[in-house]
Amino acid sequence: MQDPNADTEWNDILRKKGILPPKEKLKEQEQAEEEREQQIIQQKSVVKTYEDMTLEELEENEDEFSEEDERAMEMYRQQRLAELKALQAKNKFGHVLEISGQDYIQEITKAGKDIWVILHLYKQGIPLCALINQHLNGLARKFPDVKFVKAISTTCIPNYPDRNLPTIFVYLEGDIKAQFIGPLVFGGMNLTSDELEWKISESGAIKTDLEENPRKQIQDQLMTSIRCSVPARREESDPEDD
Repeated sequence: MQDPNADTEWNDILRKKGILPPKEKLKEQEQAEEEREQQIIQQKSVVKTYEDMTLEELEENEDEFSEEDERAMEMYRQQRLAELKALQAKNKFGHVLEISGQDYIQEITKAGKDIWVILHLYKQGIPLCALINQHLNGLARKFPDVKFVKAISTTCIPNYPDRNLPTIFVYLEGDIKAQFIGPLVFGGMNLTSDELEWKISESGAIKTDLEENPRKQIQDQLMTSIRCSVPARREESDPEDD
């Protein structure tokens, strides 16, 4: 295709006929088009920039934005604020809360939408209860979006038998989703934090990064040890003496 800007006899004829615009006007159009393209590139650059900014950086650089950019920036700021509030609301726990029976409805039944609650019923003087409380402290820090609660058993359930301790109830929106009752369920004083994490994760309350049940590894090691300690049977018996 022939260049309309070229100084040729044919282009001069086309200009005289009005088919091509005058050369100076054509240059002005091209220059205006280049300016528009440059503006679009700058706007895209601005959008990319403020999407990567923190709220503090947005406030510091707001004088550099046009009115259109400011409207987009305000929408983006509100979006970021909503995301931060949602994250803070989700990760607002991070510790084990001690409650009594009077707090049960408020802290567990009314814990909130999509809030998992882990309740440990315990009593002072029971070693396994103390061990589980220790493990729950670590799990509460690891899973701050889950509400971990503990209570002396008889303050929540009058006459709750000590033989059922420790007891863990798992709730979601006030409904019991899982329960672990009695020392045998927890495997006694050899219970590790990973084993407790795995057990609770099976209820769906927490998303563990453990790839398999830690208790299974111990069982496999135990079975291997037992097999190694049992002498192999001789495939053939010794011939009897005549």
